[in-house]
Amino acid sequence: MIEHVAIERGPYALAGDLHLPEDFDPTGRRPAVVLATPGSSVKEQIGANYASRLARHGLVALTFDPSHQGRSGGEPRDLEDPYRRGEDLSYAIDTLSAIPGVDPSRIGGLGICAGGGYAVHTARTDHRIRAIATVVASNVGKAFRDATSTAGGPVSALDRLAQQRAEEVAEGDPVRVNWLPDTLEEAAALGITDVDTLQAVEFYRLPPARNEYSTNRRLRRSDPLLLGYDAFHLVDPLLSQPLQVIVAGRRGNTDQYESGMALWDMAPNPVDLFVVDGAGHYEMYGVPHHVDAAVARLLAFYDAHL
Repeated sequence: MIEHVAIERGPYALAGDLHLPEDFDPTGRRPAVVLATPGSSVKEQIGANYASRLARHGLVALTFDPSHQGRSGGEPRDLEDPYRRGEDLSYAIDTLSAIPGVDPSRIGGLGICAGGGYAVHTARTDHRIRAIATVVASNVGKAFRDATSTAGGPVSALDRLAQQRAEEVAEGDPVRVNWLPDTLEEAAALGITDVDTLQAVEFYRLPPARNEYSTNRRLRRSDPLLLGYDAFHLVDPLLSQPLQVIVAGRRGNTDQYESGMALWDMAPNPVDLFVVDGAGHYEMYGVPHHVDAAVARLLAFYDAHL
């Protein structure tokens, strides 16, 4: 059962989907989970795969499109602002806490891929999140900095981006770049053979997960924000909540395994670490038996800590 909700966020609203258990009673007091989805993803994709399963097992689950993306408001479009992504979660908790039938003292967080980093970053300072779980979490800032290693490093990248933004302003034409190749044919033409990248293209750009509101475009002025961001900054002194880390057993080019283990090592209150054997990063998005394995572990975690 899904209800569409508007998450008020100052001058605009975020588009949310509230996944409810079939026996949901608005006079009751259910625990709930707010989800942070991967970069470029909309709520009907990975968020729905996890939220629908959580709801079938008795949890209220809220997934939403980030600011500037999907069917949410915010200009300019296609902006990936990691700080705003964290604020989105806090606004979503405002809305979730006010829904009749939800217990505002039992709200958990779930972040997937870049959303894992965003959820952790938010939970450090928004302690309305009582328990925090991640699936194939990425520290997106580190990933962007690492990607500059063969081109002079992040400082050189920031210099180039500064010049490019100056040119954009002069020409009045903000530039958008692809998150991924738009097709497998385009990936082949680029010489891409890495299994993780090809699985990402298959998931995002082909049915059944492809969604018209997931544009596969990122405003280039997002990149300096991402290069200067560290999702795990101050986790050690601030993230007091119980933490669950779920990683895919097959390591690849997304650094999800290494990021998950780094988070586990630095967190003050890590309580559950689960490695999904045989799974790759993007197989944790929609391959049913891998998602089911993760959700079973999530349910046990939330049952113990919400």
